[in-house]
Amino acid sequence: MTYFPNFGKIKYEGQGSKNPFAFKFYDADRIIDGKPMKDHLKFAMSWWHTLCAVMADPFGAGTIDRSYGKTDPMDIARAKVDAGFEFMDKLGIEYFCFHDMDIAPEGKTFAETKKNVQEIVAYIKSKMEGTNIKLLWGTANLFNNPRYMHGAGTSCEADVFAYAASQIKNAIDATITLGGKGYVFWGGREGYETLLNTNMAIELDNLARLMKMAVNYARSKGFDGDFYVEPKPKEPTKHQYDFDSATVIGFLRKYGLDNDFKLNIEANHATLAGHTFEHELRVARINGFFGSIDANQGDEHLGWDTDQFPTDVRTATCAMYELIKAGGFTNGGLNFDAKVRRPSFTFDDLALAYISGMDTFALGLIKAYEIIEDGRIDSFVLDRYKSYKSGIGAEIMNGTATLESLEEYTLKNGEPKVESGRQEYLESILTQVLYR
Repeated sequence: MTYFPNFGKIKYEGQGSKNPFAFKFYDADRIIDGKPMKDHLKFAMSWWHTLCAVMADPFGAGTIDRSYGKTDPMDIARAKVDAGFEFMDKLGIEYFCFHDMDIAPEGKTFAETKKNVQEIVAYIKSKMEGTNIKLLWGTANLFNNPRYMHGAGTSCEADVFAYAASQIKNAIDATITLGGKGYVFWGGREGYETLLNTNMAIELDNLARLMKMAVNYARSKGFDGDFYVEPKPKEPTKHQYDFDSATVIGFLRKYGLDNDFKLNIEANHATLAGHTFEHELRVARINGFFGSIDANQGDEHLGWDTDQFPTDVRTATCAMYELIKAGGFTNGGLNFDAKVRRPSFTFDDLALAYISGMDTFALGLIKAYEIIEDGRIDSFVLDRYKSYKSGIGAEIMNGTATLESLEEYTLKNGEPKVESGRQEYLESILTQVLYR
C-alpha cells in the first residue's frame, strides 16, 4: 500500500526546475568541503509533526486525517511506520526522531504502554533493515498527559517523578534498540506558572537528579551517544527552566552534567526567547555544547511556537555558518520539528514543505561556505580584535595585567582610539554573497 501516491522519489533538478516535486538546491551527493551534502546536513523526519499532527488548534478541530485508513490504535501505529518509511525513502531522508507516545498509543496501564512501545519499536527495527535509514534521537513525551500538569522531573508529586523516570527508561531502551546516538530532554512542563506555589530549588535539584539517573542507566546499557537539552523559554508553562542556551549551559555546569549533555537548538524557540537562531547556536558552540538542530522557523508577529517549515535563506545561512565553525555534526543532525499550516491538509503539502525546507538549508550551507571562502567577514572580525595580539592587549589575554598596570597604562596613553564596527558594510557583504 502507498500512502503518498502522487509523487515518486524526489530528485535534484537544479535551480531552473519548475517541478514542485524536485529539489532545486539540495543535491544529496554533491561534495562540499570533502563530503556529500547529505552528510553535512543529516536531515531527519520528525515522527510527531509529520505522521501524527492533525493540525488542530485552540479554535478548531484537526484538518488532516492521521488514521491511515485504520481504526485500531496499534494498527494506526504500524501504519504510521509504513507511511514514515515510504516518506523518508521518497524524500531521501536518512534519519528520524520520535517521542515514545508518537510511535505507540498510551495504554490503560504503564505495563500496557510499555508493551505497545516495545512492539512498535520491533516493527520499526524490522523496517530499518536493508535501508540507510537511522534513528537520530529519541525522547519521552512528558507533557501531554494530565499527570504532568505540574511537571515531570519537576513535579511536586514524587509518584509523578517516578512515572516520568519509568517512561524515560523505556524511551532510552527504545533509542538503544534502534541504534540512536542521541537522547533529548525537552522540558515541556518543567517550569512554573507562578512562584507563589513553587519551590524552585527542589524542582531544579530534582530535574538534575532525573537527568543523572538517565545518564547512569543509559551508560550502563552501553549507550555511547549524546544527551541533549532543547532550550525553550515558555509555552506551555509561563516560564521554563530551559529558557535559552545560556541558561541551560549554566544548569548543566552547576549540576555536573556538562560531560554528557549538549544542546539541541530550535530556531522558533530562539525567537520566543528574544534571540536569533544564530545567537543560540553561537552560544552553544563557543561553550562546547553544540549538538543538534531542530530546523523550523517562527513568526515574529505571533507570540507562540508556530513550528513553520524554514524558508528564510538568510537565517539558514547564518545557522549553517555556525555549524561549519563548530566542525559539523557528530551525533546530531537537522531534524524538521516543523508542521504544515492548518489549511495545507494534503499529504502532497507535506512533501512540498519538506522539499522547501531541505532546499532552504542546502542553499544556506552553500552560501555559508561561500561566506567563509570570500573571507571578508572573518578577516574583518580577526582584524577588529588585533589589539589583543600584542602589548597591553596580550597582557590582558595572558592574565599578567592587573588593575594597577592598566591604570598606569591609561595614565600614560590617555583617551583610547575607537574604530567603527562597520555593521552596514558587513551586512552588505552578506547580501552580496546571498544573491550572487
